[in-house]
Amino acid sequence: MALIKQIWDQRKHILEGIANTVNKKEYIEKIAAERMSICSSCPLIDNEGNSCAMPGSAPCCSACGCKLAFKVRSLSSHCAHPDEKKWDVVLSDEEQDKLYEDINYNPDEPNTKD
Repeated sequence: MALIKQIWDQRKHILEGIANTVNKKEYIEKIAAERMSICSSCPLIDNEGNSCAMPGSAPCCSACGCKLAFKVRSLSSHCAHPDEKKWDVVLSDEEQDKLYEDINYNPDEPNTKD
């Protein structure tokens, strides 16, 4: 149950990472590559998937359980390393909310378009 709550609490960041994976932009890919380079040398990377929040989503971060392909592309996310953040937020929650407002998107409402 704690894992479901953790995923729910991070849903905006997860959706942002998924959207940025699907709709690739050069500047986001550059940030993602830099972040992934840092994560690749981190002892908390889980290449086997034993600590991934979603089975089959390796590589992931064993500190937070996030799939790294999405985590590194979420500009409003930071490194979850418990001792020292290896990289920080690029887009604040306020900037993210403003972006969602500008594009008329609410991640808390189900998509009713077919």
